[in-house]
Amino acid sequence: MDTEVLRERIRQAGLDLGFAQVGFAPAETPLHANQYLRWLESGWHGEMAYMAREDAVRRRLAPAEALPGCRTLIMACLSYAPSLPLRRVEATEAVVAGYAKGRDYHQVFEEKLEALAERIHAFCPEAAMRPYVDYGPVLERDHAQRAGLGWIGKNTLLIHPGLGSYLLLGELLITIPLDPDPPFVPDHCGTCARCIDACPTGAIRGPRLLDARRCISYLTIELRGPIPEELRPLVGNRVLGCDICQEVCPWNEDAVPGNPQTFHLGRPVSPDSMLRWTEELLVLNDEEFRERYRGTALMRPRRAGLLRNLCVGLGNSGDPAAVPVLARCIQDRSELVREHAAWALERIEAAAGPSA
Repeated sequence: MDTEVLRERIRQAGLDLGFAQVGFAPAETPLHANQYLRWLESGWHGEMAYMAREDAVRRRLAPAEALPGCRTLIMACLSYAPSLPLRRVEATEAVVAGYAKGRDYHQVFEEKLEALAERIHAFCPEAAMRPYVDYGPVLERDHAQRAGLGWIGKNTLLIHPGLGSYLLLGELLITIPLDPDPPFVPDHCGTCARCIDACPTGAIRGPRLLDARRCISYLTIELRGPIPEELRPLVGNRVLGCDICQEVCPWNEDAVPGNPQTFHLGRPVSPDSMLRWTEELLVLNDEEFRERYRGTALMRPRRAGLLRNLCVGLGNSGDPAAVPVLARCIQDRSELVREHAAWALERIEAAAGPSA
């Protein structure tokens, strides 16, 4: 089959499956490979040791290490841009990043990439393929820019002029050589620094310089131990993940909304109230927690991590009504939860003042 015809058949198959964009990148060393290596050397990846493993780094720098004979990366993205304008959130509400409110996007992406691979096999049976989402050793944003899907913004996220930055990326490595799409060259961030200025923890050290150790998403999801005390007040009521740098980005103001059915939950959602959510988690054991949140991104920090985050949020709320449930948290079986509950009680007491 003519390679141009094959490219367009693959692209259309991806769009038919619900991807917002599909592009093609060469299976070459990422353009920002040296910046990635310097980022690792700086230690800014924190406890995410899997990112610095020798085999993982090697595969991130050479796609053929992940799939022998790889010639092309088929890059795809799913949009979760909100359809409603942002509203003011109360201090007692639990704020969860937009991508984590539905099914675990890894599962959604895997299903769609596998379906795309099946369609490709139907008209290209000799092709070997391997799908990856962001858990795989691929610098997906770098390859996505090379495939023409957008530019890497100052907040380090991929941004598309019409779709904004609420994009999830995945890729299908394939052994068939396909002409790459023109890379996305323009940098439309210009002089704007809203994302840098808005980050409460100062995690964005400069344009495209992210210190993950200070990022609220890292602190509430990837970090297994205690959240550093000096950063706890800055986390606010963000219980899992953070969208601040996206909420202030002007390219998201008129972004085309994503399809809400793409990540439909299919099971009860978590309570909006931090107080009710904490009460729910306290009575669950680890097995019950896994059953309750299986198939969602809320599984990632585990029960103790979520309770840790909720304790921090309740402490930052200053709400005296949280005292009884925090007192229960101090009796929790997890030392991590007990420590953060004690901190939260002290914070509420301090907020109440000497007359309380």
